[in-house]
Amino acid sequence: MGTEKEPELHEDKQFVTVNYTGDRLEKAEFIKCEFLNCDFSKSDLRDVDFADCHFKECNFSMALLNGTGMKDVIFTGCKLLGVDFTRCNKFMFSFQFIRSYLDYSTFLGTRLKKTTFTACSLKEVDFSETDLSFCVFDQSDLSAARFSNTNLEKTDFRTALNFSLDPAINKMKKTRFSASNLTGLLDNYSLDISDES
Repeated sequence: MGTEKEPELHEDKQFVTVNYTGDRLEKAEFIKCEFLNCDFSKSDLRDVDFADCHFKECNFSMALLNGTGMKDVIFTGCKLLGVDFTRCNKFMFSFQFIRSYLDYSTFLGTRLKKTTFTACSLKEVDFSETDLSFCVFDQSDLSAARFSNTNLEKTDFRTALNFSLDPAINKMKKTRFSASNLTGLLDNYSLDISDES
């Protein structure tokens, strides 16, 4: 009986303009690595672990993340279109997103507590049943993003754009809004709200 191969370890390395499109990556562990302008679109990252890694200008669109570990991972200027984050390893699941595109992705039922989304596009992202407590949506576009049975306690929407949430079906204790973006809470009621008196 063959023993299972140990994952290959990469630590403090930099990967520049590597094209992994459609590839299946061997079981590997990346610690404190930096990825610049790499293409992971449609690649199979199952059972690959990333810890304290920074991805800059990378493309993860439609990548498969079955059992993929991502702990303290930062995405800056990345494309993560249509990514199913629900398949990631739940024990290695913490991110920060800066100027990234996550349109059509899903976080259904995941725990994203204290995650920061800065100047991101989050169009039609599914946050249903997600723990978004203490998260910050800074200058991020939430057009048609879904919030249902979502934990939004102390979540910061003060500079968020185009969100629509129903307080009746989400947990919203001490959730933060600015006076100018409160209309996103009232969309379900078909009210005509204007700044004019």
